[in-house]
Amino acid sequence: MVLSQKPLQKVLPLENGDHLTRAEFERRYQAMPHIKKAERIEGVVYMPAALRYRQHGQPHSSIIGWLFTYAAATPEVEVADNPTIRLDLDNDPQPDALLRISEACGGQSCISEDDYIEGAPELVVEVAASSAAYDLHEKKSVYRRNGVQEYIVWQVSERQISWFRLIDGDYVLVQPDEDGIIHSTVFPGLDLDLESMLSDDMMSVIEAVQAGTKATAHKQFIDRLAHQQMT
Repeated sequence: MVLSQKPLQKVLPLENGDHLTRAEFERRYQAMPHIKKAERIEGVVYMPAALRYRQHGQPHSSIIGWLFTYAAATPEVEVADNPTIRLDLDNDPQPDALLRISEACGGQSCISEDDYIEGAPELVVEVAASSAAYDLHEKKSVYRRNGVQEYIVWQVSERQISWFRLIDGDYVLVQPDEDGIIHSTVFPGLDLDLESMLSDDMMSVIEAVQAGTKATAHKQFIDRLAHQQMT
């Protein structure tokens, strides 16, 4: 007697605008290894077009270099490039970059057994073509609601970087000081020389971070993380 086998169910491809559960989104994404970026915002799949050099690739690498310089000087603070985040049941964004405090030191996100970030990282950065992009609308609302403490959006075409800080449940736009520097409150010493970043003067950008990580506030932050790890 020959037993019939149930045919394998075909995995459908991801498409822009699909309304999917997290399980189905991850199943389709994993079945398409050639797709490098896809995210689910409020249950809807977004897949960006091919990324251009000056509008995304170059500013993206500058952001990673800035964050990496800080993380290298700050134990228990981790930088990541394009990871998928399980924020809530309807949202799995894939931000361009992020900084997180390790869970061992009181960070508000963790790494799952299958190697995803779960929960809100402390700081997220997105590179957008302009202020019309969903990074400043749908995604901003999602990050705010889930407690991302600092959210940065580089609007490349408009030559503008917006840094938002979560205060009393809402995002407040942070202004640079008299020297043109924006200072993180979540990550003491993470200083951004705004004009230098916009002008691609990475030497000055790095120098500002290095100066910040030599300040007393940064040392106190490291001591505080170490103390939280021991308790």
